[in-house]
Amino acid sequence: MVMFTRVFSAVFGLGFGLVVAIPPVHAADEIEAKAQLCAACHGDKGTPADPKTMPVIWGQQQSYLMKQLRDFRNGERNSAIMSPIARGLAEGDLRRIAAYFAAKPWPQRASAEAPSPPKGIAQCQACHQPNLQGDMPAPRLAGLSYEYLIAAMRAFATEERSNNLDMPKFMQALTERERDAIARYLAAL
Repeated sequence: MVMFTRVFSAVFGLGFGLVVAIPPVHAADEIEAKAQLCAACHGDKGTPADPKTMPVIWGQQQSYLMKQLRDFRNGERNSAIMSPIARGLAEGDLRRIAAYFAAKPWPQRASAEAPSPPKGIAQCQACHQPNLQGDMPAPRLAGLSYEYLIAAMRAFATEERSNNLDMPKFMQALTERERDAIARYLAAL
């Protein structure tokens, strides 16, 4: 009887531990379903439907995706499309969606020879890394579209977008021509 009790306790403890440690399969399916809403604009293979106005989110930094989703939800960043979507998601969903897209591969493009780095790019590399592929908490910039980048840079420069305390100052310190050269360089990477 003592042996049975020990074996039962061990098996029960192991089973309970697995149930607690392994998320249910339906949780992954639920996030997959919620991510399909994102695919309508951001693309189901990582390339946005309109790269000029929408960023690549596949392979983007998880911490950055989480911050943007939270900022859209809390009103610190405004978008007629993203704000209502983010407001409808729980904090846990934001985390899982950010992790889901961060785990995807960045979309492959035909490689071309990178242009010479423009003046001012060093200030970007301090946070976005020397290869401009980002790291916590700064996003990847390399490979985003010129149009998306220049619009984001302009929004920071005019303080239309202010959900990052450093970016408006950095963008205001650059001339429009320098911002244009940086956006073209980043888009070509």
